[in-house]
Amino acid sequence: MDKNRKGKVYIIGAGPGDHKLLTLKAAECISRADVIVYDRLVGSKILGLAKKDAEMVYVGKLPEHHAVPQEGINRILVEKALEGKTVARVKGGDPFVFGRGGEEAEALAEAGIEFEVVPGVTSAVAVPAYAGIPVTHRDFCSSLHIITGHEKPGKEESSLDFETLSKLEGTLVFLMGVKNLSSITSNLIEYGKSKSTPAAVVEKGTTIMQRKVTGTLEDIAEKVKEAGIQSPAVTVIGEVAGLDRRLEWFGKGKLAGKRVLVTRSRQQASKLSEKIEELGGEALEFPVIRIEEPQDYSELDKALENIGVYSWVVFTSTNGVEYFFKRLRFKRIDIRKLSGTKLCAIGEATAEELEKMGLYAELMPQSYTTLDLLKQLLPKIKKGEKLLLARADIAGKELSEGLKEKAVEFDDIAVYRTVLEESGREAIIELLEKGNIDFVTFTSSSTVRNLLSILGKDNIRLLDKVKKVCIGPVTAKTAEESGLEADAVADVYTVEGLVNKLVELSEV
Repeated sequence: MDKNRKGKVYIIGAGPGDHKLLTLKAAECISRADVIVYDRLVGSKILGLAKKDAEMVYVGKLPEHHAVPQEGINRILVEKALEGKTVARVKGGDPFVFGRGGEEAEALAEAGIEFEVVPGVTSAVAVPAYAGIPVTHRDFCSSLHIITGHEKPGKEESSLDFETLSKLEGTLVFLMGVKNLSSITSNLIEYGKSKSTPAAVVEKGTTIMQRKVTGTLEDIAEKVKEAGIQSPAVTVIGEVAGLDRRLEWFGKGKLAGKRVLVTRSRQQASKLSEKIEELGGEALEFPVIRIEEPQDYSELDKALENIGVYSWVVFTSTNGVEYFFKRLRFKRIDIRKLSGTKLCAIGEATAEELEKMGLYAELMPQSYTTLDLLKQLLPKIKKGEKLLLARADIAGKELSEGLKEKAVEFDDIAVYRTVLEESGREAIIELLEKGNIDFVTFTSSSTVRNLLSILGKDNIRLLDKVKKVCIGPVTAKTAEESGLEADAVADVYTVEGLVNKLVELSEV
């Protein structure tokens, strides 16, 4: 970073809430920024795109409180850019649709700072769509009007012309108008809008917490009050608001409305998260372990250089496969040297990882238990053959002890290590305290031990009301030994098996 030159600011719209509605350009800008300046409506998965060493600056705003005044935000953007940094100013929705992006752009232009605007999907269109409401429909309306429901604080009179608004035949969409909804509806009625005009208010739209209240212009404010609808919410007034039940589509999956805590490492979490979200659930990624390379490669390098002495290589996880072959490539050792070596892969996922290398396992025990592995592996080992166990640094001793007992020669080498990952701890504790997590998934013994370590003894009780699902019996046994009782164990010890068990529990 050249501190003698000015940086650049990207004013980015993060969309309405569903992180998958983020644009490709927005994701790219966030991933390479040195500083992320973000609002309260920007989700953790979007922030997770940032570089590990990116500076995170929270400037969130609540309806009644601004963490940082707008003038302060403008100043932060200018100061960070003058330090020669690339800044991502990330805000919900679209930055130029009641997002005050224009004010920030003006401040940057005045300071001579280069900036770029990255439009986002506006909640004015996306939230109604997720609620089954098309904001335009040729059978009902031919225009759309987006109106602020929360004007600049301190204004003596509203600048909204309700007399004109009440006469419009198109759809009226009010953003940030929950607090003033009663005033908005009464003014529209006063100036001639029919009391029976369909109306809908959607809270936290496009997210798993989405709630919708429907009614008419006459009763919608009272219904919203009774339902306890809170900001952020979008109000739709017009004939299209009456289409919601016919066109409702969001939140119908088998895991709809369920929040699942995913404790896998960040590298592995995506597959599980994707399957949960495909079924309508929300995956809260809280990786309690981080996968890293060994601190000392001497043992592994020696084994790779003499790989021909091993008759079998046993892989117990996809990580083992990945890091084994990563080091093999780094050492420029020809993969053909494995031609006389048999491969054992525990579980379908591990076998699939080998297949990506063009290799197929001679043995693939379906069970993760050491007893079953030894039962299938030992009869295949000939006298004098040597094994290589390519595993994690914290792998259990049962397998190695079982091989010793049968006088099998082997080397047990850590091809990767697991490190405790604690980022996001406070946010997860808060969600657990509020009862906002339905399931927690454990995919290995280390995820059990690490989650308990991160939460701390005083907070373990928070898991009592959460259903705990383990990928296999070994993980379930570790949970039991740690004082947790698994509510379910996957029948097939894979991500698919884990998700199937989540669905089963959801249907109970």
